[in-house]
Amino acid sequence: MSKRALITGITGQDGSYLAEHLLSQGYQVWGLNRGQANPRKDRVSRLIPDLQFVHGDLMDQASLVAAVDLVQPDEVYNLGAISFVPMSWQQAELVTEVNGTGVLRMLEAIRMVSGLSGSSARADRPGQIRFYQASSSEMFGKVVESPQNERTSFHPRSPYGVAKTYGHYITQNYRESFGMYGVSGILFNHESPRRGAEFVTRKISLAVAQIKLGLQDKLMLGNLDAVRDWGFAGDYVRAMHLMLQQDEPGDYVIGTGQMHSVREAARIAFECVGLDWEEHVVVDPALVRPAEVETLCADHGNASERLGWEPSVEFPELMRMMVESDLRQAGREREYGELLSAASW
Repeated sequence: MSKRALITGITGQDGSYLAEHLLSQGYQVWGLNRGQANPRKDRVSRLIPDLQFVHGDLMDQASLVAAVDLVQPDEVYNLGAISFVPMSWQQAELVTEVNGTGVLRMLEAIRMVSGLSGSSARADRPGQIRFYQASSSEMFGKVVESPQNERTSFHPRSPYGVAKTYGHYITQNYRESFGMYGVSGILFNHESPRRGAEFVTRKISLAVAQIKLGLQDKLMLGNLDAVRDWGFAGDYVRAMHLMLQQDEPGDYVIGTGQMHSVREAARIAFECVGLDWEEHVVVDPALVRPAEVETLCADHGNASERLGWEPSVEFPELMRMMVESDLRQAGREREYGELLSAASW
């Protein structure tokens, strides 16, 4: 009998890659959907025809209980979040409700449906619903050591990071207090052609495509010296799945262990189309965060040893993948626009 998985945040980058991966492993996969008209849901449905949907909202406890009870999942992957860090400064309360308290609500839904009532429960008991929480490298924030591993202390520097830290700790607490099989993946930045346009790597690749096609001239960026550990989202969802296949639950840092600056990302992306980044990039101080996280780098040794996980896509290859995808899309849109223009005559 095939396993059943429930994924929150199904319309996001990670949700779609994870759904594809689980389906390839023979799972039945449900995505949590709030029910209203959603173009992103329609796109994911076209991309992944075998995906099923169930109503639920991370801000509505009763809907989560109903969703878990209906699907009866073997595994729940909580990827649902407001994931754009700068937005957390404008909507701190909303981000806290979704990214922090939303984790608690999902854990409570699993506990109620599973009938877990105390520390006498065991995380390895048959039929236990296994829970994955999408933690974040932003929890490290003002880092005290580099690279960061599972023992590195947290010092988040944004409402987003603070909310993610709460979600991480409440998952640990449910594991320790109720014997729930709950794990957290402390994932460093991971990108792909499906990344939202507001994120800096995708902002760069989209602009490069537009500039190459003569549709725009300049790219506005913030702190060019900010450094991140960037990997490919398709690699990282494999790690999520592996975490829930272990005999004992545990938390894992997932990243490449290689750091790259925003400046380097821009240079590589423009080089992909034969352009000089310095002729097109303009620094906009308004895009700099109030409290910048400057250096994040993963020590994924524990995941390598215990999960057998390694990243497979190097950063230059990742940026080229994104630029080429956006070039194809921008080219199709330009051709469509030209066809419409010609038809109007």
